[in-house]
Amino acid sequence: MTKVTTLDNGLRIVTQNMPGLETVAMGIWNSVGGRDELASVNGVAHFLEHMAFKGTTTRTSKQIAEAIENVGGDINAYTSTETTAYHVRLIAEDLPVGIDILTDILQNSTFAKEELEVERGVILQEIGRTLDSPDSKLFDQFQETAFPDQPIGRSLLGPKDIIKNISRNEIKDFMTSNYNPKKMVVSAAGKIDHDEFVDRISKACLNLPKGTTDNRVVANYTGGEYREEKDLEQIHLITCFKGTDLHHEDYYSLLVYSSLLGEGMSSKLFQEIREKRGLVYSISSFAFPFTDTGLFGVYAGTGEKQIKELIPILCDELKNSPNSISEKEINKGKAQLKAGLLMSRERADSRCRTAANQLLCFNRVIEPEEITKKIDNVTKETVQRIATNILKTPMTIASIGPIKNLESLDQTKKRLN
Repeated sequence: MTKVTTLDNGLRIVTQNMPGLETVAMGIWNSVGGRDELASVNGVAHFLEHMAFKGTTTRTSKQIAEAIENVGGDINAYTSTETTAYHVRLIAEDLPVGIDILTDILQNSTFAKEELEVERGVILQEIGRTLDSPDSKLFDQFQETAFPDQPIGRSLLGPKDIIKNISRNEIKDFMTSNYNPKKMVVSAAGKIDHDEFVDRISKACLNLPKGTTDNRVVANYTGGEYREEKDLEQIHLITCFKGTDLHHEDYYSLLVYSSLLGEGMSSKLFQEIREKRGLVYSISSFAFPFTDTGLFGVYAGTGEKQIKELIPILCDELKNSPNSISEKEINKGKAQLKAGLLMSRERADSRCRTAANQLLCFNRVIEPEEITKKIDNVTKETVQRIATNILKTPMTIASIGPIKNLESLDQTKKRLN
């Protein structure tokens, strides 16, 4: 059963008791991410997430890790385009330890100079690893190309030059200026008592940051082209269009379309382009929804010689798929979505994360029955509509590898007319 309480300071607390479990997943989600940064401190949200575990006024970084690991738990965090989360998993009886640690790092982090320099080196290594990984770099570059000169398009890690020079005060200021109880959700799932949890959180969260900064700007998808000639064994390619945001009426129709088009070994693209023609090793479609925009695209890894044949066939599949979709494919896509939804609810950490994100985005927790009904309401006509409409949006193409045989963006666009 899902229960939600809002404290006087605006902090929302949500719990989901899961009978039969002896563990609990708990975390604090913030509606602050990479798209809330100024260009001059690109990467600061991710840097802050790293620094949160590096010491408070009462604990060293080692003591933070030991407090959780000594009771057999684990602690982690992540930064995304629109959110930052700090979370733990523990035996239920040790939940007070998790509450103490997470609330401590959000209220009493010291951002010690020595720890900051160590973590700066870690992040620079992380950036280097991304730059050395063609597919990871490609996904960064394609989003920047889709949203040029916008926070939503920038890399979450930030460029090396900024990370090398970002200061302690800039990291601390980002937290105190942007974090606010009204933009936070504390979520727990597993063996949990709601009233006891609310009582503990309300007593532990007396000094949360009260930032009022709002740098988030409305996204403007424009599309474009990124090409990087590089001596690699294969070409990494993304073809992308504007998708739907999380609130769009066709959101679930797009998820069904993505599923039947390029997710799994029975999908249209996998069967036609890999199994039948052998033009790629990997090919898949994806839908990236945000609160005010979205992306829909196809990733492929192919050879230098195969790229000439791949592009026309891929364009034909995208152009013809709206009219070739069968009821059987629609039903398969819907079944996959519903199965994924229900399977994810068997994990406490997944339910914890989902409830938090729903509260941040929709200001309510959406029960699975409502989501299942929305999936059931997807029809062949709604999928055909969204599949047709996305092709009317500007195209983004990003590529890395031996791309001399890859045609231009304008040439590819003409194939879809």
